[in-house]
Amino acid sequence: MQEQEVEISVVASLRDISAADWDACACPETQGGARPRDPFTTHRFLSALEESGSVGTGTGWQPQYLAARISGQLIAVAPMYVKSHSQGEYIFDHNWAHAYERAGGRYYPKLQIAVPHTPATGRRMLVRPGFEQTGTAALVQGAVQLAENNRVSSVHITFCTEEEALRGADLGLMVRKTQQFHWQNDGYGTFDDFLASLSSRKRKNIRKERAQAQGFGGSIETFSGDALEPEHWDAFWEFYQDTGARKWGTPYLTRRFFDIAQETLRDDMALVLARREGRWVAGALNFIGAEALYGRYWGCTEHHPCLHFELCYYTAIDIAIRLGLARVEAGAQGEHKLARGYLPQPTWSLHWVGDPGFADAIARYLEAERDAVDEEISVLTDYGPFRRAEVEEQE
Repeated sequence: MQEQEVEISVVASLRDISAADWDACACPETQGGARPRDPFTTHRFLSALEESGSVGTGTGWQPQYLAARISGQLIAVAPMYVKSHSQGEYIFDHNWAHAYERAGGRYYPKLQIAVPHTPATGRRMLVRPGFEQTGTAALVQGAVQLAENNRVSSVHITFCTEEEALRGADLGLMVRKTQQFHWQNDGYGTFDDFLASLSSRKRKNIRKERAQAQGFGGSIETFSGDALEPEHWDAFWEFYQDTGARKWGTPYLTRRFFDIAQETLRDDMALVLARREGRWVAGALNFIGAEALYGRYWGCTEHHPCLHFELCYYTAIDIAIRLGLARVEAGAQGEHKLARGYLPQPTWSLHWVGDPGFADAIARYLEAERDAVDEEISVLTDYGPFRRAEVEEQE
């Protein structure tokens, strides 16, 4: 079957692909009722972005989903967008754009295969089981052919898996290596078990930060599934707007996204809120996958010492331990996560550039960058908070 002719099409809206067909490619592991490996490429999440206006006209993220079929059967899909800027991607190529345009080229629009506004690793070539090789090749070749036919400068596949990066390299794409900070669950039964793995100085510091945060004069609660209520999103929207305005100028997600999330995504989310004197004053939103908890957004209307660390990092660890998850992915950037048990981990992306000279320059840059990232991961890991068997500070 994998040698049959593959038909590639571009779909402008997920309304034109049924949830069952899309998810059979995106998250086949859910067919028996299990959680998706990550919720971000599910039909319900991508549809929430589309239906809420968080992508589409005026956002710089215009959906152009790729679909591959054999004899009418959908065998592979990819969340692809035409981009008119490089915002909301977290794999930064602004310097590439500036260099290309200074040389007289036109970098935008470009094609982006990604989950908008979501720096979380996951499959981007969403292939029905049994069609892995054919489906991946068809999607990559389809995206490149579409770029060439429309004289689009480049194709970017961001936060793909390492396996996809290797397959993409075999298909002629350039591999980029970056890094994030993740917490790994080494079979911990409690937060204290995790603390016991740290050096005494780091252990004491985390206990101090947790005590300081939890003494802010209120309570901290976690809501998921049917425990989530519209009032929680009213509060969180205020936090999200504040953070979005400071980080990006305007928030990426619309208010409508959270209304849709309440209806279709609440089982995929864990919302941590802090209340003081009858008012919600801070919050952190996480998404739940089969193996990982994904920290996404944080905001507050009152500033209290260490409350950010408590809601975003320590409570996330508590949730992951309770749910038996293997790791917490805490999003982009932030070396301050290192002292709190989050170690650097490689992340991957794939790139195609149409101009041969520019592609050669980027390939040389990426080779040097990969070496630098490897060194950075090694150095930062050595600075991590975990105990060394031969030396342990005195209590």
